[in-house]
Amino acid sequence: MIHLLPAILPVGLIILIGLIAGRSLSLQHQTLSQLILYVLSPALVIDSLYRNNLPIASSLALLQGFAITSGLLYLAIRLISKITGFSRASTTALVATSLFPNNGNMGLSVVSFALGTEGLARAVIYMLGASILMFCFGPAILKGQGFVSGLKLIIKLPLIWAIALGIALRVFVGDMPFQLDEAIQKVGAAAIPIALILLGMQLAKTRFSLGIRELLAASIRLLLAPTIAYSVGNILHLTGLDLQVLVLQSAMPTAVSSLVLVHEFGGDQDFTARVIVTSTLLSFISIPFVLWLLTIFS
Repeated sequence: MIHLLPAILPVGLIILIGLIAGRSLSLQHQTLSQLILYVLSPALVIDSLYRNNLPIASSLALLQGFAITSGLLYLAIRLISKITGFSRASTTALVATSLFPNNGNMGLSVVSFALGTEGLARAVIYMLGASILMFCFGPAILKGQGFVSGLKLIIKLPLIWAIALGIALRVFVGDMPFQLDEAIQKVGAAAIPIALILLGMQLAKTRFSLGIRELLAASIRLLLAPTIAYSVGNILHLTGLDLQVLVLQSAMPTAVSSLVLVHEFGGDQDFTARVIVTSTLLSFISIPFVLWLLTIFS
């Protein structure tokens, strides 16, 4: 597994830099978070879609695989929470921490280092589906506010408009004048390292506590989810990078944004924060293992 270290160590190093910065500097998390959400990530999405040569069939297959995986994972989470006797608040937190992976700042980084630009193009498609699930259906799943409320939320975020702009530039513009595409690319390139630094800063401020419930939630996110994704990918006859990206993105730790959703729509916030830390730390063991298995079975 030594040959997998180049895909993992750069991510870990940047997160470590963020952790050190979080403990030694008075940086505003909210400012960096808003910079990523409203400027850098949309630029990355626009650039990826503008330059994306991924066939429509591959994009649709990835989105289909993601949707089926998420549906099966949700049913499994509900069954597990019923068997274990989780309270309503804990069940809501378990759904949030298990269903929403960190396939943005961490997922894109790992896929980029591990599978290159072609893998990154596929990872962006997966991330778009995951973002729609989190911000459009997430509120309805966690609190039952319905599709309309979720739709209003996603319209307020720049993601949907970045998707539309990226597709429009590719379809209707083609080559951009004055190398404007290079400017968008440079802005988008900053999204991954700054997001990883922010993740390290958030880890520095989160109290770490490891218990049975945290290990269970982390195991669902890091082990059960990619197992389901691999099975779904095989059923859909996905191969090569399509299958690898589906499984690898599904193996990411809990999204930091899940804490925002739990805070807004109900659930055990302390449990959610502990699962984010636990799954992120354990992912540096589980992700190389998943990568190793992918080199054998895909």
